[in-house]
Amino acid sequence: MNLASSLASDAAGSSSIRVRELANKVPLVTAFFWIIKILCTTVGETAADYLNDTLGFGLSGTTLVMSVLLLVSLGIQFRVKRYIPLVYWTCVVLISVVGTLITDNLTDHLGVSLLVSTGVFSVALVAVMAIWLGVEGTISIHSITTTRREFFYWLTVLFTFALGTAAGDLVAERWNLGYLNSLVLFGGLIAVIAIAHLRLGLNATVAFWMAYILTRPLGASVGDYLSQAREDGGLGLGTTVTSMLFLAAIGALVIYLSMTRRDNEVVELEPA
Repeated sequence: MNLASSLASDAAGSSSIRVRELANKVPLVTAFFWIIKILCTTVGETAADYLNDTLGFGLSGTTLVMSVLLLVSLGIQFRVKRYIPLVYWTCVVLISVVGTLITDNLTDHLGVSLLVSTGVFSVALVAVMAIWLGVEGTISIHSITTTRREFFYWLTVLFTFALGTAAGDLVAERWNLGYLNSLVLFGGLIAVIAIAHLRLGLNATVAFWMAYILTRPLGASVGDYLSQAREDGGLGLGTTVTSMLFLAAIGALVIYLSMTRRDNEVVELEPA
């Protein structure tokens, strides 16, 4: 092999490495992922109530402030080249609040019933995922390595939060199941999905997104059960205490993951 051929071969090898080792923009799906996700959904429920009612921002004011913060956070998330726990989970916390507020605005300002909003968000979510699958050929979170895939990912996440809020409120409040019973119901459904995946061969991607959707009403039920007054079926901790406790827990876990990098993932792609 002459020198030119050798240099060409080395260059091709370097190119292959660059193509194969791409940092995924989302964390590994571990126990830490699900714990923080549920904590974030709980904060999404209680923080929206805290800003709206306790601080007196009102629904419109809270929606405006949180939407701006979400857009700024997503701008940072899209600019970074790899998964960074603080940036990623800040986006999840904020998108959980905004997803809650979308449903609240439809219900309180526009008079849309929770049954209708649950149906609309279900259709919207399926449509976004279908387009994502059609364009990219996959909706796996292990392949969020391009800007376009990341756009589909966050849009899907937003609709899961909006849908989860509507479905959770529909079951707990309009159908009068109660916060604790709703917590047991949604927790049980997630357990069924886990068993179906681990024992019955349910596709991992399908199982992930089903569980991801259900963690929203599960977290909301936890938040409502802890924060709402005892006469309303809760423990009476209030939205302030509940929000602060869960934000502190999220912060501690994010710091831990930032230091240990236990949920970082490198995906292997074939050379172009």
